[in-house]
Amino acid sequence: MIEQRLPDLSRTEQRIARWVLQHPRQAAGSKLAAIAEACDASEPSVIRFCRHVGTTGFRDFTIKLTESLSRPAVFVHRDVSRNDATVDAVAKVMDASIRTLVNVRATASSMPFDKVLGAMTAARQLTFIGLGASGHVAADACHKFFRLGIPCNAVTDLPTALQSSAIATQKDVVIIISRSGSSPDLDRVAQLAGECGATVIAITDPDSPLARAAKVVFPCDELGDASVYTPMSSRLAHLAILDALQTSLALALGDRALQTLKATRAALPR
Repeated sequence: MIEQRLPDLSRTEQRIARWVLQHPRQAAGSKLAAIAEACDASEPSVIRFCRHVGTTGFRDFTIKLTESLSRPAVFVHRDVSRNDATVDAVAKVMDASIRTLVNVRATASSMPFDKVLGAMTAARQLTFIGLGASGHVAADACHKFFRLGIPCNAVTDLPTALQSSAIATQKDVVIIISRSGSSPDLDRVAQLAGECGATVIAITDPDSPLARAAKVVFPCDELGDASVYTPMSSRLAHLAILDALQTSLALALGDRALQTLKATRAALPR
């Protein structure tokens, strides 16, 4: 989390962040004044740093840092250790997936589904943008939404994302999917589309630069462990939000969606 937020921190906060990254165990056991002195910073600056990296304050920061240090680094799944039996590893992965969906369900009522339906029902096209692992989520969304009769496309590479955003119109809806929302490239994509008048929706960390560049944000801070090569939890959260959005859009379109859904189903061989 500290590494992800580093570009958005002030110069003093970046100095604190780098010291913590270099001395994590010392930081976890130090008092506020000791860290401030080691980083040549004021105590309020250290507290601001703690808040900007996603904790409520210095005490919460040291607790979370200690918890992170006590958990061995993993590159398969954050809940699985190399000594787990296969059946236990499978159960842990399933449990983690269930927790993710329960967490999304708990915050779904506050997400801006109704806010975006007007733009989506009148959209010239829906463009789903995701890079890397998020590209697969974008492709999955496109595969579902086009059945509602609205032209859709999935963009999974940066050059196309930049170019398509640069020629977006006021009737376009651009949905950008990103786990961290910290990529300057996606920030630029959102800015270009917004300057063209498109409705820019981000499914991402609500405190990220991408969230600030978007018009509407579906907050999704169920971040997969940053040490995992292919995050699982964030992908499930994004898919669930998009499934709910597709269903909400179908209800808003009414008979129009019903007819297109019937037509796409009838077109398939039985």
